[in-house]
Amino acid sequence: MLIDLTRCIGCDACTLACKQENGTPMDTFFARVLNVEVGTYPNVKRVYIPVLCNHCDDAPCLKACPNKAIVRRQDGIVLIDQDRCRGTGACVSSCPYGNIILSEADNWYLDPGEAYEEKYVKPRLAKGVARKCTYCAHRVDEGLKPACVVACPTTARIFGDLDDPESDVSTYIEEQKEKTGRHPFHLLPQAGTKPAGCYLGTMSSQTVKTTGQAASPDDPTKAPLNKAAVSAKGGE
Repeated sequence: MLIDLTRCIGCDACTLACKQENGTPMDTFFARVLNVEVGTYPNVKRVYIPVLCNHCDDAPCLKACPNKAIVRRQDGIVLIDQDRCRGTGACVSSCPYGNIILSEADNWYLDPGEAYEEKYVKPRLAKGVARKCTYCAHRVDEGLKPACVVACPTTARIFGDLDDPESDVSTYIEEQKEKTGRHPFHLLPQAGTKPAGCYLGTMSSQTVKTTGQAASPDDPTKAPLNKAAVSAKGGE
């Protein structure tokens, strides 16, 4: 999962799509968006940072689980077996990103008795066990993209196989290296977890200039457009 921070507008469509797709309880969000202010006044800007399970190659949660309930599939997706999990919370403590949730709450997404809730959600998300993003493995198995990727209106999320040079994510990374000089980076690299999730930083310089008013009082439709000068010199 590659997330381009320049494209993210903080609309939370990914968060809502994830909750709708997975039917997570009220207190559970697999796809959060952090709202961060960076810089020093008066040069301050807002950056939105979507976070979710990174499906790490060296996942500390997998090693910490005493019940062997966490497994990594051949495609790299890390899943929590809801039947084996005993809710010890060891995985929650071991995740440096805070992307695993353990909750005893029984407040579900829909009203009790709803067919979607009873037949689709509860069998996959048991009460009192650990939960996290699955990269929508049930969709991936059907050849579909994760719900958050499909819902993103600015295509800030690119999902695919990094081992395939022709995949969407591989071609996008190479394209951005050439056009903007940006290279993928990981959150908390010092954790050494080798996360599958990565990011492209915001453009190094963005200057927005608003020019003029209506070209003619007789024809306001000919007003000059607002122009944005964007210089891409590499990720911050």
